[in-house]
Amino acid sequence: MLVATYNVHRGRDAAGLRDSRTRIQAVIAEIAPDLIALQEAQNYLRRGAPMLDLGLLARTLDLHPLPIAERPGHPGWRSNVVLARPHVRLRGAPVALRLGGLEPRGAVMAELEAGWGPFRLVATHLSLGAERRRLQARALLEAIAAGPEMPTLLMGDLNEWHPGHSVLGVLAPLFGTPPRAPTFPAFHPVGSLDRIMAHPPGLVAAVEVHDTPLARRASDHLPLKAVLNRVATAPAPPSRRSSPVPH
Repeated sequence: MLVATYNVHRGRDAAGLRDSRTRIQAVIAEIAPDLIALQEAQNYLRRGAPMLDLGLLARTLDLHPLPIAERPGHPGWRSNVVLARPHVRLRGAPVALRLGGLEPRGAVMAELEAGWGPFRLVATHLSLGAERRRLQARALLEAIAAGPEMPTLLMGDLNEWHPGHSVLGVLAPLFGTPPRAPTFPAFHPVGSLDRIMAHPPGLVAAVEVHDTPLARRASDHLPLKAVLNRVATAPAPPSRRSSPVPH
C-alpha cells in the first residue's frame, strides 16, 4: 500500500507566484497513492470550497476525501486534506484535532483498515515556532495514547529542521528517529520538513522523496512517499463497523 504526504503550498508554484493546481494534481497522479495527506490544501477564506479538483482526482485516481464531522461539507480540516482509495476503509468518523498557533494548526486522526488489520493515521501540519511545535507534538501523542493500541502512521509537514530536543525528540519515544529525506525547498531540497513516521517501525520500511521535474515546479515542497507494510497486530476492539471512504 503506497502512502504519501505533500504540502501543496495553497495551490501556488514553488515561488508562490502562479496558480499551480493543475501541476499539483498531475504530481499526485505521478505518485498514484492509495492514501495521501495534503497540507495547505484548503482556501483560508473559503474553506468549504475545494482547492483542488476533487472530482477529477476521484475520476482519474479513485481518490476521495475523508469526511470531517466537525466541518460537514468541507474537504478537510485546518488545511489538512486526506485522500484515500475506496479499499482503505474507515472504522469510524475521523477526529479533527485543534493544535493552536498564530496560524491555527490542526491534525486529522482516523482509524482505517486496508485488508490486513486496523491502523491509525495522523495527518498534520505543525507551526513555525519551535516551542509551539513541541507542544503540538505532545498533544498528538496524548491523542494517540487516548485511543486503542494499534499500528500508527504519522504523516505531514512537521516544519522541523533539527533532531534532538525538537519535535523529533518529542516524538522519538513512540516513532523513533526518521532518516533524512530532504523535501524543501523543492527546487533545491535540503530540509527534511516533511515526514512519514510509523509505530511499530516495521510498518514502514523506508521513505522516498518524489523528486521529478514536474514536482520541482508544482509546489515549494516535494512529496514524500512510502510503502506501508503488513504487520502482525493484536486484534483491535470491534467497537465500530468499518465503512469505505464516502464518494
